[in-house]
Order: sequence, then structure tokens, then C-alpha cells
Amino acid sequence: MFENFFKNWNRKKLKNKKYDFLFHEPTIDEYICLDCETSGLNPRKDEILSIGAVHIKGNKILMRKTFYLFLKPSKHIAEESIKIHQIRPIDLENGLDPEDAIYQLLDFIGSRPIVGYYIKFDVAIISKYTKKFIGIKLPNETIEVSSMYYRTRKRSSDYEFIDLKFDTILKNLNIPALGKHDALNDAIMTSMIFLKLKDLTPAKTTFYTN
Repeated sequence: MFENFFKNWNRKKLKNKKYDFLFHEPTIDEYICLDCETSGLNPRKDEILSIGAVHIKGNKILMRKTFYLFLKPSKHIAEESIKIHQIRPIDLENGLDPEDAIYQLLDFIGSRPIVGYYIKFDVAIISKYTKKFIGIKLPNETIEVSSMYYRTRKRSSDYEFIDLKFDTILKNLNIPALGKHDALNDAIMTSMIFLKLKDLTPAKTTFYTN
């Protein structure tokens, strides 16, 4: 009941009715797995540098329907940030205007649930842009793969530590590691994690971002 109230309240704040499709009922068993590379870890002040996403349908990753682009930042990228994601200023020179990039992303996502690794961060920083451009935070349901993985681990007690590092999850699920800190590669690896775990756990872990 509260979820419907929140959804309708959020929908009324939508400035561009073209994007009302974000609130439509999603197609069953379709998902978007995405990852953002950013200038830092603070969604309020940092910026998206690149976004990678793939479309999952049933048990397949639709590699012909990938989404990958760079965004032009509004300020200089710190050297510490470049060392992490390996995205250089020259890589961003032909990046898209953030508004164009976000509109393209919304068209790609539609109303599908969004899958990711620590997806709350990605949704929070994307929502900073969507709130500016269309008046609302991203309303899609989200699925957190680290939570799915956690629920599959057998523990001797409630206090046993479960390693949720991305590399550990890949290794334990026998998923090949692609180049890291590349938004599209990260999205592809995360989608493989999701498909491995989808039939083992209740899939949806929903967070509302308002």
C-alpha cells in the first residue's frame, strides 16, 4: 500500500510526461544490469564519467543490446580518481552532455528492474541527474547481487563473516573476470552473477530512493 502511494506521489512530480513509461508495469523476467564509473564516491558532489548497461531477458544477456557511453564532466577529474577508473580527460573530450546521456539511459532502462553490485550508489548518483532533468529520482525497482549472494552462503552461525567483495563473488561462482573499472565489463560480470544466483534466491531486493 505504501509502495503504491510512493509511486503515485513520485509520478505526479514528473516534469516530462514522455518518461511516464518509467512507472509502467515492467515486462516479466526482463532486467537491466548497469554500472557507473564516477569521479568519486559521494553522489551529492561527484559526477558520472561513464555508464555501462546490458539487457537481461530470461536467462540470457542480450549482448546486441548493450549500452555504453562517456559523459562530459563539468570540472577537472582528480588524479586519484583517474588511477582508480583509468578514465583520462582525453577519453571524456567527446563525452555526451549529461542531459543527453541520461535521456538515452532512461530510454534503454524503461520500467525494468535494475540489477547491480552496490546498486544503491549507482541509483543515487543517476537520480541526482534525473531529478534535475525530469523532476524525479529513478523510480525503478533494484536488485542487489551481493544480497542475493549472501543469502546463498551456508553459515555455521549468524555471526560468521561472509566476504562480499566483487572478486570473491566472481571466484566462488566460477565467473571469468573481465577488465575491471570498465562500466560495461562490470555490468556484464554483474549480470552473470545475477543469472547464476537468480534461481537460487528470491530475486528482488527493492529499494525506494526517495
